Amino acid sequence: MLYKCVTLLAILDGANAFTVGQASARTSVRVSQPQMAAPSYKIAPSILSADFARLGEEVEKVIAAGADVVHFDVMDNHFVPNLTIGPLVCTALKKYGIKAPIDVHLMVSPVDAIIEDFAKAGADYITFHPEARSLSLIRSKGCKSGLVFNPSTPLDVCKYVMDKIDIILLMSKAREARKMIDASGYPIILEIDGGVKVDNIKEVAEAGVDMFVAGSAIFNTPDYKVTIDKMRAELAMAKR
Repeated sequence: MLYKCVTLLAILDGANAFTVGQASARTSVRVSQPQMAAPSYKIAPSILSADFARLGEEVEKVIAAGADVVHFDVMDNHFVPNLTIGPLVCTALKKYGIKAPIDVHLMVSPVDAIIEDFAKAGADYITFHPEARSLSLIRSKGCKSGLVFNPSTPLDVCKYVMDKIDIILLMSKAREARKMIDASGYPIILEIDGGVKVDNIKEVAEAGVDMFVAGSAIFNTPDYKVTIDKMRAELAMAKR
């Protein structure tokens, strides 16, 4: 089932996530058509670095400061060692009034059941590792779907599903992924998770990245807006 767009998330160094989210109009259907998309940079703070005692307030504050997307890193203590958050947190943020897109990176196995749970909870992007493929399921729930790649997983797997994905999340191999996306002609977002800071975001953007996941680089600073504004200023100077 083909809804809106699909996201491919590739993570290459550590436990970083890709998420699926529901389209703003879940009943509308869009089949991706080959086309080139102009760079549109998005900053996606990872809530794992936020203060969970006041998470709603933290997310509201970081969005007001200029962030575009809310990033979830979902770990099950099975697929990866750590145990983090689930769909109830997504539901809670939606009930709190968060309107920004929610990007969910699933580091879990199996993934099918939790895909459905996050779709119902209001996620906008859902990404997962290619070892557990459920692109069709994600789309059938009206969400954007994607894959997550560990450093040892070749990007070649993308070649067979370029028409079914909208985003790729990486921690390396950005230039290689950018070339693959551009050659495909599909409007796939290239996302990077991990290590993004004010002093390197321009360089990362010039490697072809569109969306930047940053946790402590934003949440561990005294003024989220100042930090995000500095990131925006660096992105404005990026040459693609």
